[in-house]
Amino acid sequence: MRVVVTDAEVTLADVLSLRLAIEGPLDPGTKLVLRHRATGVEREVALATTAVRARDATLAVSLAPLTLGAGRWDTYLRQEDGRSRIRSVDPGFSLDHLDTYALSKRTVAYRAYRTRNGYLALRVSDAEPAAEVRAVWFREGRFEVTGLLAYTGLDDDDSRHEARIALRRRQPVPVKDPPEGGKDAATVAAAATVQGVRFHAAVSLVDVVAADPEGVGTWEPSLEVEGVPSPLRLASRLDDVDGKRGRLHYPAMRVDGVPVRPCYTADDELRIEVGV
Repeated sequence: MRVVVTDAEVTLADVLSLRLAIEGPLDPGTKLVLRHRATGVEREVALATTAVRARDATLAVSLAPLTLGAGRWDTYLRQEDGRSRIRSVDPGFSLDHLDTYALSKRTVAYRAYRTRNGYLALRVSDAEPAAEVRAVWFREGRFEVTGLLAYTGLDDDDSRHEARIALRRRQPVPVKDPPEGGKDAATVAAAATVQGVRFHAAVSLVDVVAADPEGVGTWEPSLEVEGVPSPLRLASRLDDVDGKRGRLHYPAMRVDGVPVRPCYTADDELRIEVGV
């Protein structure tokens, strides 16, 4: 029997909510099967069915009790005549919903989406507090960034929080006993503005270049916010563009003759490259 997802969403309570277009009632004993793409581990959930013939049906599955590990989970329906992957015509998310979902303090994040081949899948990831980047500028000799505080549990209101942005250089050095992580570090910091869960920060690129005597290095920005126990990595993950390092290319700005440009790592964290 043909089954197609017309609407897919993970609610704020981590419930997978699906609306299905179907040709008839689901068979008694129908199960939703989630299969981990990398390991082949499967989870099965029995679905409530009805004998009433209808053109659509709604399903709701609580995800937390399933203890799904990080990664991609493909979806199947197991019925009397076998099991088949679930097709989808819905992307499974909206950018506004992703923002709202990230306002709660979480350790695990779930996202329903349509694969390139048109099937429903579920992405599970660790949800560490982070500074979600929305815009980056190099202008007037400064690095500027704005965004949203994700998974911190702070309220989205008008309250202000003391904050600062810090750029830390990470570069190997040939010494016998290097500092923690085997890296040499220099730091440039400046005050940042945080109102509710929205942030804006700017750092002088002149200061960054001056703090890098070799003129070549990669700088890691982080945001320190009052009420948040650990510095927040600057990343860009709450959208539909994965692998930004290969997709987003910023032009370099020359500061005192040294090229400086923003870029992303393989896991979509923001970096500043100097002299590269």
